[in-house]
Amino acid sequence: MKSLPTTLALSTALVPGLAAATPVTFTTQMTNYGGDGAYVAYYVTDAAGSYVGSLWMAGGKAKYYKHLAGWYAATGGNTAQVDGITGASVGAGRNLTITLDLQDALFDAGYVLHVDSSVEKMSDQPNDVVIPLTSANLGKPVSGKRYVQSVTVSK
Repeated sequence: MKSLPTTLALSTALVPGLAAATPVTFTTQMTNYGGDGAYVAYYVTDAAGSYVGSLWMAGGKAKYYKHLAGWYAATGGNTAQVDGITGASVGAGRNLTITLDLQDALFDAGYVLHVDSSVEKMSDQPNDVVIPLTSANLGKPVSGKRYVQSVTVSK
């Protein structure tokens, strides 16, 4: 279970004005994998690999969340952990762009963004993309392993 200070470190949407925050854009390009829309979960771990919090989830049917294996293991499938859930999965070959206010303290402090993906009737891909949240990684696309072609984090 994450602590309240850790929770507040993820997003100032919970407590505006608590700390300096910056809009951060996550641009995800999906591969042309040839299947149904993908469910995608974005979550953060600390330098020790411990779950800190969830940022976003694409896909609206809770019965499929268990297939987002890394996220599900970290949260027990608790959707209250997610700041945003969209009702739509992400189609093959499509882009998903989301912008969230994240505290500046998350960057260059050992935090890591994980992106899990899953497609119905196909295999699951925990840690499809893993990106250390560093200034050096901003604006650079990071390749995925299966359904996600790349994710770019930018301020």
